[in-house]
Amino acid sequence: MTSKDCGSHTHSRRKLIRRIIWSVIFVLFIILLTILLVWAILQPSKPRFILQDATVYAFNVSGNPPNLLTSNFQITLSSRNPNDKIGIYYDRLDVYATYHSQQITFRTSIPPTYQGHKEVNIWSPFVYGTSVPVAPFNAVSLGGDQDNGAVTLIIRGDGKVRWKVGAFITGKYHLYVRCLAYINFGNKAAGVIVGDNAVKYTLTSSCSVSV
Repeated sequence: MTSKDCGSHTHSRRKLIRRIIWSVIFVLFIILLTILLVWAILQPSKPRFILQDATVYAFNVSGNPPNLLTSNFQITLSSRNPNDKIGIYYDRLDVYATYHSQQITFRTSIPPTYQGHKEVNIWSPFVYGTSVPVAPFNAVSLGGDQDNGAVTLIIRGDGKVRWKVGAFITGKYHLYVRCLAYINFGNKAAGVIVGDNAVKYTLTSSCSVSV
């Protein structure tokens, strides 16, 4: 074989490799474009959360000065997928309570789950904290709220979700849920007594959701 034939063979092989590479790039571009078009047409809506109720087992301030909060309550939280062609994977969802922007309970993890089209999921996690130090300025407000017999908490959800469109599953998105909970401790008639010291309060509070 002459050097001319060898050079021609090498050139043809390089040309074939370039064609294969460009073909792969073109196919990937078409797939990505199709996914983006489907995504734009479907326009996925974020899930809708409602805080249905809270059963309070304990909510006590102690210490000297009184700045240690012990709380224990069970909430009922519902989530609805409003999309009729898109499913939602909840890879992680932690629920906890805050008072005046300060976290006052531990995080409670809700098991990972998949939510189908138009499907509703209902969770009833316990959120609690034992002798949690409260910031001085919050301790004053909390003492006043207890004297008045009512307290306003924010139930928060912090997690990761993925969207499922047909066989395509997106990457993870951060999910933030914020639910207002106004609990009237001073009036047990405002709730239903469900145990020796437990009172269940109906809230039915729509939550703000951002993804």
